Amino acid sequence: MTNADDHILEFLLNEGNREIVATPRVIAENIDFNPGYIRQRMRKLLEEDLVAYYDEEAGIYEITDQGRAYLAGEIDAKDLE
Repeated sequence: MTNADDHILEFLLNEGNREIVATPRVIAENIDFNPGYIRQRMRKLLEEDLVAYYDEEAGIYEITDQGRAYLAGEIDAKDLE
């Protein structure tokens, strides 16, 4: 897990508001990371079941229950591959 991963999940969670679904490019623009790097990290987060496709064809992602549990401290980064 990287610093960017935490920022991605926090962005999608959008704590206190309705959760966000977004493409890697939209996420990158909002958390100030390179879009290519965010696409790379999204693949890893998808493998770890921290995010899922909201619309696979459009490349739109959403946070999963496991992603929420990770942000809540219920899952340790060491437990993820």
